[in-house]
Amino acid sequence: MKRLSKNTSIIALCLASLSITGCADQKKDDTPWQPLFDGETLSGWTQKNGEAKYEAIDGMIVGTTKHDTPNSFLTTDKMYGDFILELDYKVDPSMNSGIQIRSNSIPAYRNGRVHGYQVEIDPSDRAWSGGIYDEARRGWLYPLSLNTAAQGAFKQNDWNHYRVEAIGDTIQTWVNGVAAANLIDGKTREGFIALQVHSIGKNDEAGKQIMWKNVRILTDDLEKYNMESDAPVFNTGNQLTEAEKEDGWKLLWDGKTTDGWRGAKLDRFPEKGWKIEDGLLVVLASDGKESAAGGDIVTTENYGDFELKVDFKITKGANSGIKYYVDAGLNKGEGSAIGLEYQILDDDNHPDAKLGNHEGSRTVASLYDLIKADPEKPIHPVGEWNTAHIISKDHHVEHWLNGVKVLEYERGSEEFRKLVSESKYEKWPGFGELETGQILLQDHGNLVYFRNVKIKPLN
Repeated sequence: MKRLSKNTSIIALCLASLSITGCADQKKDDTPWQPLFDGETLSGWTQKNGEAKYEAIDGMIVGTTKHDTPNSFLTTDKMYGDFILELDYKVDPSMNSGIQIRSNSIPAYRNGRVHGYQVEIDPSDRAWSGGIYDEARRGWLYPLSLNTAAQGAFKQNDWNHYRVEAIGDTIQTWVNGVAAANLIDGKTREGFIALQVHSIGKNDEAGKQIMWKNVRILTDDLEKYNMESDAPVFNTGNQLTEAEKEDGWKLLWDGKTTDGWRGAKLDRFPEKGWKIEDGLLVVLASDGKESAAGGDIVTTENYGDFELKVDFKITKGANSGIKYYVDAGLNKGEGSAIGLEYQILDDDNHPDAKLGNHEGSRTVASLYDLIKADPEKPIHPVGEWNTAHIISKDHHVEHWLNGVKVLEYERGSEEFRKLVSESKYEKWPGFGELETGQILLQDHGNLVYFRNVKIKPLN
């Protein structure tokens, strides 16, 4: 549980003692804030993506809208993980804006597009200021429809005060002292802070402004200064956001039970080799042997065209995989069930990374033994979460890793069949060309974690 902040506790003690003079002395803020803006220059900040104008004027950062440019972001040069951020802003009533936190910009992701958590600034009638949006990724994570009590906190045509606490997997926001968002999400743990000037339409008036001041951050002793929030908690773990529901996504695993899954060679879920713990689906270690403990698990339903997303976390030297268009009854002998495989591997420490009939085709995110993933793929280190994304539509298949497309191919094409004929799968007639099949998570005898397994049928 979060504790009351130091200042809140002092105020309570002062009220109890009715010592007005003592309160005036003790309420002085001795929090060791670090300024992010020196009040005079934009030193320590860099503009990314759009060309809106940013200036330092009279102790404020002033952003001005401009035509014919995408969203603009003034980003800190420094990256931040856990922190408490406070700032004041005043925005034109017709604008939309936001504060990016734990955000990133890398060439491989949409040509450097700024992406990550955004604390919304919304002066419109919708009144979602303080909500959390995932810029250029997943969309709304915490709309203020989850906390309507906070919708009246924003002050139109006036200065507003934001407080943002990002500690561990929890992100909490306050608007003018009112608790707004309370989100648990483990997607990104570090990134820059940025001030957004949103793009405008061709019929919108250019030159409108948003102003920020008193931008300050705290990065040490956060437990000493964090505040208690009474905003409703939303945990994205094994749960769909409203945006995902509207887009047709469904959970393939509920985070708690074995419903919807069985052993690939069983009529029930394996009694060993797997466990469900703290919202994680875990393959247990068994000396690195393929399907020798609990064995692979498959969905009880078949899927044709689909999008699939799975978060995975590997341990050192681990090997596993996500298979699709699987016929679990095809291989009745030893080893894994047969299907196309999105490889999961510790490329640095597992020998499979250097094996295969096609060089590199057994590295992480590759189409196992057939097509090598882009070597510039954005893989997070062992012990951190990654997101696999597979899209299959009208025989065209794409593998994505952490938001970046790393390979694509056509099922059943002449080129595909040639690759199969040169691989370990050549003995399986029609390999990879089923119209529908099961989704499989592989037991390769190494400790691997899965969560947020979700699918969007496309047919």
